[in-house]
Amino acid sequence: QVQLVESGGGLMQAGGSLRLSCAASGLSFRNYAMGWFRQAPGKEREFVAAINWSGVLTNYLDSVKGRFTLSRDNAKNMLYLQMNSLKPEDTAVYYCAAKSGYYNVDKDSEYNYWGQGTQLTVSS
Repeated sequence: QVQLVESGGGLMQAGGSLRLSCAASGLSFRNYAMGWFRQAPGKEREFVAAINWSGVLTNYLDSVKGRFTLSRDNAKNMLYLQMNSLKPEDTAVYYCAAKSGYYNVDKDSEYNYWGQGTQLTVSS
């Protein structure tokens, strides 16, 4: 049974930093591209970042480029999202997801597995 478990969310002040983690089990982690999506209240889920199986390729939502860094540790089956210079508009539930192949990584319909999400709230 595939499980993706996010952690690290919380209440932060604008300008702060936080690292989200996603622990994967039940799948061959190194065979999957991984992504982070987020959903703010009243809004549709949106792509945040993605990374290919080796960590060499990454893609980011324009509004998080230069502030967020995605990385993975295949030996530990872990995915990380380092978030710096947080803004109130980053407030959302953050989901990690896994997909086969590194294409259409910004489309949530392409992902095979999803975590339950972790809440991030950024206050101004």
